[in-house]
Amino acid sequence: MLNAREAVLRLKEYHPPLGGRAGLRLDFNENTAGCSGHVLARLRALDPEELNKYPERDPVERTVADFLGVRPEQLVLTNGVDEGIHLLCETYLEPADEVLLVVPTFSLYEIYAAATGATVICIQAEDGFRFPTQAVLNRVSARTRLIAVANPNNPTGAVAPEADLLQLTAAAPQAALLVDEAYFDFYGHTLLPRIGQTPNLFVTRTFSKAYGLAGLRAGVLAGAADQMRMVRRVASPYNVNAAALACLPVALADTGYVADYVAQVRRGRDRVRRELQALGVASWPSEANFVLMLIGDKRKAFVEAMRQRGILVRDRHHDPGCAGCVRLTVGTDEQTERAMAALREALVEIDWRKPEAAGAAL
Repeated sequence: MLNAREAVLRLKEYHPPLGGRAGLRLDFNENTAGCSGHVLARLRALDPEELNKYPERDPVERTVADFLGVRPEQLVLTNGVDEGIHLLCETYLEPADEVLLVVPTFSLYEIYAAATGATVICIQAEDGFRFPTQAVLNRVSARTRLIAVANPNNPTGAVAPEADLLQLTAAAPQAALLVDEAYFDFYGHTLLPRIGQTPNLFVTRTFSKAYGLAGLRAGVLAGAADQMRMVRRVASPYNVNAAALACLPVALADTGYVADYVAQVRRGRDRVRRELQALGVASWPSEANFVLMLIGDKRKAFVEAMRQRGILVRDRHHDPGCAGCVRLTVGTDEQTERAMAALREALVEIDWRKPEAAGAAL
């Protein structure tokens, strides 16, 4: 009888709630306005010869490298950030290795790492979801081969100081440090310039959030050139599809579109936190395109009340340290206004009262 590997049998399953998502989708941190009109025009202009050939990644990698200020040999385009995580795990992890994760965080780090048979060690974030640098350092051992950090973090929006992350690279030179910058555009700080000086540092980027290309699945994994040569050995040469490769340079060129959307998200992020504070709803500072709020025992009723008003939000109750929490993606100015109106009505409908644990939030 054919059986999957033991590591696969033990894996947690990831089931994103994609079905039945009618309404304003403020639950998946996607770009809520869509992609640039220039990207749509490029999609419509695709001809059969662009689709009947295997896609050529190298020319677009040179364009992206120039845009990011790195050398082409320091990056590989990926099928979303998810594939970049997978490639790192496949390149560096053996069953005897250990992986360090600060939780709560993006669940696919654990899934891809555990699939290799490696041991995943989860370290709880400090109060206020602050990055627990010393606790991570205390868990570094000779078996540590990967440390994955989302910066800004999902689902909290918290960030880890650059100095602390570089301290980890020095403390664990035998380990890859992945700094996932999926939400970079809303934060503005990056470790990309450090990849040429830090041989065990890797940075990922996505074009799903600010650029509106989640459906095309385009991401970047960057690191030291000699390490990226190893990563390319386990990557398919045709991992990014022709439509994504055609559209990505056009998306990068439309800087005005992205700048306007990011500015709206940043304004909306501040607006949401002010509104929540005025309503007595605890939330946490965020450098991403979402805000995590503490609703408490009535979170399910709140999520449903928002759905009834055409607004989708994400229940994060089961993430470590996030009991009673709901995450709200921030979109355009108009969408934020609509979401706040719905939120006020929903809280009244469910007869919401401030949870006793609200003091843990800021």
